[in-house]
Amino acid sequence: MEKDRKKKLAFRLNTFILLLSLPLLCFGLDFLFRQRISFDQHFSGGGTAVKKTGDEKEFIKFHLSRLVRGEDRRKLDDTGFACDTAVHSVHCVSTKPVRIDTRNMTVYVPSGADVQHEMSIRPYARQEDLPKPISPVRMIMYRNSTDPPPCEFHHGLPAVVFSSGSTGNVFHELNEIIIPLYITTKQFGGRVLLVVEDYKPSFVAKYRAIIARLSSHDPINPAANDTVHCFPSTVVGLKYHDNLALNASDIPGGYGMSTFRTFLRATLGLRYTHVSQIPMPRLVLLSRTGTRRFLNEDEMIDMIKDAGFQVIVVRRSKLASNIEKFSRLINLCSVLLGAHGAGLTNEIFLPTGAVMIQVELLGTEWASNTYYGDTARAMGVRYLRYRIDRDESSLAKLYGRNSSVVTDPGSVFIHRGHIPARIIFLDQQNVRINLGRFRETIVEALSIVTDSPAR
Repeated sequence: MEKDRKKKLAFRLNTFILLLSLPLLCFGLDFLFRQRISFDQHFSGGGTAVKKTGDEKEFIKFHLSRLVRGEDRRKLDDTGFACDTAVHSVHCVSTKPVRIDTRNMTVYVPSGADVQHEMSIRPYARQEDLPKPISPVRMIMYRNSTDPPPCEFHHGLPAVVFSSGSTGNVFHELNEIIIPLYITTKQFGGRVLLVVEDYKPSFVAKYRAIIARLSSHDPINPAANDTVHCFPSTVVGLKYHDNLALNASDIPGGYGMSTFRTFLRATLGLRYTHVSQIPMPRLVLLSRTGTRRFLNEDEMIDMIKDAGFQVIVVRRSKLASNIEKFSRLINLCSVLLGAHGAGLTNEIFLPTGAVMIQVELLGTEWASNTYYGDTARAMGVRYLRYRIDRDESSLAKLYGRNSSVVTDPGSVFIHRGHIPARIIFLDQQNVRINLGRFRETIVEALSIVTDSPAR
């Protein structure tokens, strides 16, 4: 009996211990099972990560190579470094790891040889008219035996180095910084880091929406980063095609004005793609308060309203400096009207089929057509040119109606030089519009935007 009692007690004890052990056993099996899953996922994911990393490197290398052609492309393939020098611009590309010392803006590129050489470029798109504040970037192709300064920050994306030194004028900002930045970086899909030499907080704030679409990271301000950054590759300088232009056949290839305008509409939230979508004819007048003023502006506005337009008058203000709000205002209009000047750059925000009317002052014929007429035609905006008569210019009273300044503006550039001529025609000239003659241009514009085929 005692023996049976002990067996029963042992059985009950073992059963109790087994019941207590089940949760621990389940936890252990679950732990081992999860560890196996985790290991399998990590191992499998690791392979995917390696493949993804390899694909990413090939993606970056391919798009870096698109920034050079011909002999420069062969040099990049052979040595990992090449520069494209064009009429207007210069930019250098390295597919090798680089170190950028932001304390003195020096880029260290391995030469892969026992020789060392260096060069200096100013990373600004339009090289022939470099503004004074553009700082140089020193590039050192160092020999194998040279130790560059050690890295303090490591980045996994290529750097694109450019200057924001010339700001405050919307033409130069878009022509020489924003459009070249788009041409150079759009192909990377945001997978670049921007290093902005001559960093201007106002410029970065003004174009923050565009910059954020071109790079997935905040720009680096070298002046605020006294250190050494390491990148897997780099581009120093920006590619420039022409005045307010994108040439789809030029490097990197494929980016024309239509793709840029689509990019702007998406980035800035522009409402209208075609003028036919605007419910009523609306004209925005760029009113100047300094030089190149309309001396009879109030009478002009009355005439334009009488012709059938709703008129919005924009004077220099905080609105014009807010690119996001101002671009949306321009996009709401059927017609943009202004005297020759940087403000006409905003034609780039007009919907397709809209009209840009430029009042062409004396001595501005070439610049008017080259900077704004060609741009309008390239982006599907109708360009109307109102060329003033000598009697409409204030220069007739200032210099005399028969002065060569009035009768032969081209000779002033030839005999006096570009800067003196520019002072005369851009800084001393205002205009009193002949309302009867100008009405013909306004009526033509109204006919274009109201008889649009897509309406």
